[in-house]
Amino acid sequence: MTVEILSDRSSLVDRACNLTVEKINSAIAQRGQCTIALAGGGTPKPLYQALAQHNLPWEKLHIFWGDERYVPADHPDSNQKMAREAWLDHVAIPADNIHPMPTDSGDPHKDAQQHEQYLRNFFQCRPDEFPSFDIILLGMGDDGHTASLFPKTQALGVRDRLITVGNKDDSQRLTFTVPFINQARCVIFLVAGENKRPALAQIFAEQADETQYPARLIQPQGELWWLLDQQAGKELIHE
Repeated sequence: MTVEILSDRSSLVDRACNLTVEKINSAIAQRGQCTIALAGGGTPKPLYQALAQHNLPWEKLHIFWGDERYVPADHPDSNQKMAREAWLDHVAIPADNIHPMPTDSGDPHKDAQQHEQYLRNFFQCRPDEFPSFDIILLGMGDDGHTASLFPKTQALGVRDRLITVGNKDDSQRLTFTVPFINQARCVIFLVAGENKRPALAQIFAEQADETQYPARLIQPQGELWWLLDQQAGKELIHE
């Protein structure tokens, strides 16, 4: 695990952009393509805007999402819509290289199963196998949730699926499961803001309740990067 505390949000975005580009190019050099799962929320948006300014081999980049609100693709709350407007609509990436989560059947459990099969077909993996993303980008809420893995919810305990339904209050979402995220070659957390400090203190503590602070559950087999701005990470400098 690598923890970096940047001076401000702008520096955080610059570092995240440089690291993401480095990991994209490395994956393409090693495997001929790069698979990346995007995060929603406010912190990643300027990262996507920065990535849009780079000249990458777009035909070798495959875009997925680590979670999605169960709303239509053109809804203001859609993670897909945000990423398209900030990044994907501004670069020459083939439409077939963008792989959103389906949210249109009216049944999130059915769509979760459909997307799981889609992923298994894409990665050509066995039913009992968890494929490895090259990069998974994650944010973290001030309650310690990541993707749509919320505290004390059933989604945290799903260990035999790639995709499950996450619940926040009365809203449903599709989300990668904990073991699927942990199969990644590289996970990058982007966390900004003073309001994240209490949860971060629990996530980096030697002992804490993983079901109360789900980001603690993210321990990938590959690299784990925590990129924090000064406001979020000030109290972790001794780590």
